[in-house]
Amino acid sequence: MSQELERVYTINLGKVLLSPNNRRAKRAINMIREFARHHMKTQDVRIDEDLAHQIWKRGIKHPPRKVRVRMTKTEEGYVLIAPYEEELETKVTPKEKPTKLEEKAKDKVKPKEESKEVAAKVEEKVKKEIIEKPKKVPAKEKPKKVPAKEKPKKTLAKEEKSKKKSS
Repeated sequence: MSQELERVYTINLGKVLLSPNNRRAKRAINMIREFARHHMKTQDVRIDEDLAHQIWKRGIKHPPRKVRVRMTKTEEGYVLIAPYEEELETKVTPKEKPTKLEEKAKDKVKPKEESKEVAAKVEEKVKKEIIEKPKKVPAKEKPKKVPAKEKPKKTLAKEEKSKKKSS
């Protein structure tokens, strides 16, 4: 093998949550190994120390749900799994055009005269809206019906007896 084979994957570790709390980080490491064996077609898999720290960072109970990794098949025949870090190009270029952030900042910072004019216009609009809109008068409320009080049971019993006697 003259060339190293290198691939970048996002490994979903969601099934780790199916295992018991005290074995989740261990299971995550094993899942990464299984994934590498399947995709890189090699049994000899080694996990970089930085990736192991990333998995174990929040403890054994709370490993990450997803991990972005770079798998490299070396000339010795093993697969090295390391966390993926984007390579940022830093080139110095002369500034001809202002960036979008600079343009937004210029739009936000206006001269004091313009801001006073805008504030005056807004005040006029608010005053017109307040003066033109009539106040809403609430509709007449109907009096609530109060249910009639029921007679106590004792009085009902006396009335029934008096009715029986009279009949």
